[in-house]
Amino acid sequence: MGGLAFRRRNRLLRPAEFAEVFDTRRVLRGLLFALHLRAHARPLARLGLVIPRKRAAAAVLRNAIKRQAREAFRQRRDRLEGFDLVLRLVRPVGAPDKGGWRTEICTLFDRVERG
Repeated sequence: MGGLAFRRRNRLLRPAEFAEVFDTRRVLRGLLFALHLRAHARPLARLGLVIPRKRAAAAVLRNAIKRQAREAFRQRRDRLEGFDLVLRLVRPVGAPDKGGWRTEICTLFDRVERG
């Protein structure tokens, strides 16, 4: 795989890792998503996704959102170094809008970059 792979070391995997990010209470909000973030001293960025069935009932929607989020993260990973991020879907989604999701996710990631 190339340099843009979404490797295991770039993922938040354990509940304790998610809890650490949520405990910092730093949140950037969009219309559909909230991006929780926690700064750390390690030279890598890690991403966790919380896409609940309650907000996106169809598995197809949940998987499409995750795919868009992972792709946006992969493309910006080097500029997000030093952060653990959790992207959480906060509003119900009924129909696919991949372009809209991607735009909002990218905007949230760009806000992290700018500080």
